[in-house]
Parts: sequence; C-alpha cells; structure tokens
Amino acid sequence: MPARSFDVVLTGATGAAGRRAAEHLRDHGGDARIALAGRSPERLRAVRDDLGVDWPVLVADSLDREALDDVAAQTAVVATAVGPYSRWGMPLVEACADAGTSYCDLTGEILFMRDSIDLVHERAAASGARIVHACGYDSVPSDLAVHLLAARAAADGQGTPGTTRLLARGRGGVGGGTIDSARAQVDEVLADRSRLRVLADPYGLSPDRAKDPSRDEVRDRGHAYLDDLTGLWVAPWPLGPANMRVVRRTAALTGRYGDAFRYEEAVPIGRGPLAALGAKAVAGGGRALLGGLASRRMRPLLDRVLPKGGSGPSDRALRGGWFRADARTVTTTGARYSARIGAPLDPGYGATGAMLAQSALALALDDLDSPAGVTTPAAAMGDTLVARLRAVGFTAEARRR
Repeated sequence: MPARSFDVVLTGATGAAGRRAAEHLRDHGGDARIALAGRSPERLRAVRDDLGVDWPVLVADSLDREALDDVAAQTAVVATAVGPYSRWGMPLVEACADAGTSYCDLTGEILFMRDSIDLVHERAAASGARIVHACGYDSVPSDLAVHLLAARAAADGQGTPGTTRLLARGRGGVGGGTIDSARAQVDEVLADRSRLRVLADPYGLSPDRAKDPSRDEVRDRGHAYLDDLTGLWVAPWPLGPANMRVVRRTAALTGRYGDAFRYEEAVPIGRGPLAALGAKAVAGGGRALLGGLASRRMRPLLDRVLPKGGSGPSDRALRGGWFRADARTVTTTGARYSARIGAPLDPGYGATGAMLAQSALALALDDLDSPAGVTTPAAAMGDTLVARLRAVGFTAEARRR
C-alpha cells in the first residue's frame, strides 16, 4: 500500500461535536498529521484558523463518491461527525472499506450500522480497513465498561460475565445531531415497516444471528423496573438500544464474554415508591417522544421546538457537564464485579469529541491486534483505547466487589 499523506482526516469539524473532536486533536494529537475535509473550504478554513493550526483542507461532499475515494486514499483513518449517517454516511464508509482506510464515527443509528455490516464488512476485512461505528458517547463507555469487567474477571480466574447491567448517569446538553438521528431512524421505519424488525431485534447487529439467543429468551425492556443488582428503580436509557446492540456485537466478534452473557442498560432513578413513579414517568416520556416523531400531526410541532441538526448547546450550558457509566455483573462462578467509565466533561460534546479523536489516533498510530471489517470500539481497540482515554483524564476501572 502506498504511503498516506495523513494519519487522520476529520470530516464534520464545522458542527458542534466535530468541532470538539478537532479541538481535542489539536491539543492531544502530538505529531499526528491531521487534515480537515468537507464541502465548504471557506468554513473549514475558518475553523482551522480559529483553532490556530495549519492543517490542510480537503474538499469533498458527503455524497460525492469520487471525491471521497480521493480523501480515503490519502489517509490512514477518516473520523467523521457528519450525520445523520443514514442520510450522509454510507458513501464514505464504502470509500474507506475499498481503500483499506480505517474509519470511525459517532453514529448511534442501529439501521445504519446494520446496513454497513451487510454492505461492507467483507470488503473491509479483505482490504484491511477497520470500520468502527459508535465511537462517542454512543457507545464507547458501554463497550469499554463491559470489556473491563470481562478482562478483570478473566484475570482473576472467575469465569465470564453473566447477567450484566449498566446504569448511566450524567449531566450535559442535548444537541441537534442526536435528535436528527432519531428523526432519521423514525423516517426510515415509516418508509419501510420491515426495518422495524431490525430495530426490535436485541441482537440486530449480530455477525451470526443463528448463534445468539432467540427473541423469546432476550428482550430489551422498554418499561421501568426494579434492578436486582443494585436495588434501584430504573427507566429505559434513550441511548441504550444502540449501546446494547454494539456491546452484544462485541461479545460475538471477540467470543470473550461467554454463552451466559446477558446485557442491559438503564437510567437509575432511586429507591422507594416515589422513585418507582418517577421511573415510570421517564419511561412514558420516552415512548411519547418517539410516538410524536412518528405522528404526522405531532411531528411538525416537535420539529419547531427540538434542536436542529448541526446545532449544539452553548459553552455555558456545557460547563459543569459530566458522565459516569457504571456496569455490574455476576460471573459464571458467582463472583461480583463492577466497572466504571467516566469523565468530568459534557458527555455529548466534550467527552464525545475526545472519544472520537482518541479512537482515530488509536486506529492510525497504535499497533492493534484485531481483525479488520465492521467492528466495534472494544473489539477493535480494547485496552489501547482504555489507556488513551485514561491519559486524557477519563476514569476507566474495574474491580471485584
């Protein structure tokens, strides 16, 4: 393979999350060779100048396959924050898969990830490209927390994870990109009802569905319930459906979690009757939002008040942001373990930008012992990404309880 001009090309730096990734690459990229790419050279140069860097600017529209092929041929890795990915992302995925160029993004769109697996997994495996989706708050904390649990239990000789649950806590802003991705998935289902079967399958990102539990054995809970591992009332976590499927794909790709592994995510509400009512209210609110996005009558009203794509919270709103993802498991020997991934950063922007940037640097610069193809953060980068995130201030730990 000919030498590449760049280690990382970042697309989407003019958006809120992409801008955070660019800032992180500036501050922590070291000697990595970075370039920005997008359809507006003027806007990209303005971002570059504001960052105070001299990175080259490459012109490429998200739907221009010829231009994307040219970008992919020049770099070891493309990191992209351009969503919704179902609308804009697949040509870049294909360009990277065919060029042997690794790729990472911020998607939490289950349908997009499934399409990517079906379309390019074999092509990427043949070319040597690692196509790594969900390299932000979707789904790095979840994926790495379970990775740490399994690794610690194995090191202690305590078998593999059994029932495993992650509780997500945090504070931060909600931007237009997250809402726009939800809109895009709802629109896909409205256009083709058969797509709902993919969304409803707990193992919808599996590499070999026949080897996984049936839908009668495992179902994602869309209601409030009392968590038997912590004694807390919990509600469905909006990012849970994507995160859980990514983690389950990691389990299948690596084979390290064992046949007893069962995984869920939720938001902790508290203890007692009032917490039970609160959890039920949160669960009902989530269902109402999805129903509203799918309703012809309610959708225009919601579109007026919800954030627009590409927008993000103000810097003031992001100050004081933090997140903590706490996972617990009971292993096949009966041992109990916990793991935590967290950071004193807004989860959807500051932390997400750091996770995307560090994923790109790991794929470009580190010696990874993992197969190519459409993979996951933990399967592709595992301990390497854990070490990188620790080095920039993240908590990443596991212990026996």
